[in-house]
Amino acid sequence: MKNLVLGVFLVAFTLISGAQDKMMKSVKTISLEQTSGEFTQKALTVSEGTYVFNVTNTNAAPEVGLVLIEAGKDGKDAKNHIANAYVSQMVKHGATESSKEVTLTKGTYKYFCPFNKTPQYTLVVE
Repeated sequence: MKNLVLGVFLVAFTLISGAQDKMMKSVKTISLEQTSGEFTQKALTVSEGTYVFNVTNTNAAPEVGLVLIEAGKDGKDAKNHIANAYVSQMVKHGATESSKEVTLTKGTYKYFCPFNKTPQYTLVVE
């Protein structure tokens, strides 16, 4: 019986610890707006951390998206894309969609939209 009680206590403690870790993690938002052929944010500098990208389509194209890569990598090759930065679904005119959480470490990244044919813009993480 003691082993059962101890086992239940350990499972409960593990679940509570995991919930506290999630609550302690601060998730920040990076908002990006696309217009015809470009992002309105031409360059960004942020601190290390966990982010969600919100992408708004302001009459840019019928549908837009977001690709994030490490600087120096080939953006045409999907294996170089940071998949969690993809928006949950294509962003239609006048809508905003969000990515999953993305943990960014120090370095330089590039972001662009292949559907709206934007240039690659720079995201610096300090």
